[in-house]
Amino acid sequence: MKPSVTTVTHDRERTAPRTTAPAASAGTGRHRAAGPRRDADLMAIASFVSGLVGLLVFNVVLGPCALALGATALARGTDRRFRALLGCALGCADLVLLLVLSLAQGTPSWHLNA
Repeated sequence: MKPSVTTVTHDRERTAPRTTAPAASAGTGRHRAAGPRRDADLMAIASFVSGLVGLLVFNVVLGPCALALGATALARGTDRRFRALLGCALGCADLVLLLVLSLAQGTPSWHLNA
């Protein structure tokens, strides 16, 4: 007797390759692409938030972070272009504020009690 030979197909072989279709946002009806575009959108938001917080505290750190995140988000083609530009503007404002307050107080750092 001859042993029977069976062919095993895996699920990956039977199904069509996946495409990166945009996933629907929860409850808004808008579609958002997954992957690098979503990362760029998150970078634009992080740029805006770090620039805004940097106006109050740690502007020597958060200002350059806001500039770098905003520029990277713009380079990657974010859908939130205005937020990335606003993050870059706030990052510049952080550094200008640091410069003005440091020169006014005569020290490389600044504090609110003059």
